[in-house]
Amino acid sequence: MTHRDNSNHTPFLKWAGGKRWLVECHPNIFPPFSGKYIEPFLGGGSVFFHLTPDRAVLSDSNAELIDTYLAIKNGWQKVLEILQHHAKKHSDAYYYTVRSSRPKSLAEKAARFIYLNRTCFNGIYRVNRKGQFNVPRGTRNSVIFETDDFEGLSKLLKKAELKACDFEEMIDGASAGDLIFADPPYTVRHNNNSFIKYNEKLFSWNDQVRLSNCLKRAAQRGALIIATNAHHQSIIELYWDGFQLQSIFRKSLISANKKFRGNYEELLIVGNV
Repeated sequence: MTHRDNSNHTPFLKWAGGKRWLVECHPNIFPPFSGKYIEPFLGGGSVFFHLTPDRAVLSDSNAELIDTYLAIKNGWQKVLEILQHHAKKHSDAYYYTVRSSRPKSLAEKAARFIYLNRTCFNGIYRVNRKGQFNVPRGTRNSVIFETDDFEGLSKLLKKAELKACDFEEMIDGASAGDLIFADPPYTVRHNNNSFIKYNEKLFSWNDQVRLSNCLKRAAQRGALIIATNAHHQSIIELYWDGFQLQSIFRKSLISANKKFRGNYEELLIVGNV
């Protein structure tokens, strides 16, 4: 069953496309479920930290991200110790020193990941063709947050299995009574949006089609589906048969140009709920 506690499990990462706004504005869209919680695009984990399920399987294709969650799950004290060291040393020069470093231990990797996430430009995760993180230094200087509760997050993550893998493997493992929350990168067919063009390198239109097909298979097996995606005709056509579709709105502040900020319409996809 779904388990809710009174702890404040605030996500510790800022993530492009994150769903903090969704759990704040639409906390009741997630139904009770009797099985496990499955999230194949974990990112910042806002929905997982909101639901606090008793059983979860969490994955992402970003292995560095999953390693960070694993480090907090299995050794949060060491991660915090190294992160506090980064906080004391933080400066423009130190940021680029850490960015170019290649730590060996899981705790060191996780502390580096969190430090860069909190001090880079807009919390963006981007790598070059060699797989090296290349986002420039941002304007934020806070490395340790008042909301940090790595001990509480560790206890919650001990109820979860973590995998760095493709989404299809995760969703095909769902069965009746499980709840799947799928929040993929927002790639659409034939679009001219530069942010989505960047995502398309990570998540192609063929991946969108593959995702819709495996969510349909999971729904046919009795899994509950909550998914979000771009509100675009090409996406609607993938899901109109067999799912309930509705519009939800979010505010976007990510663009450097004010004219591109404002309310954005997104698509909520619901199955078996």
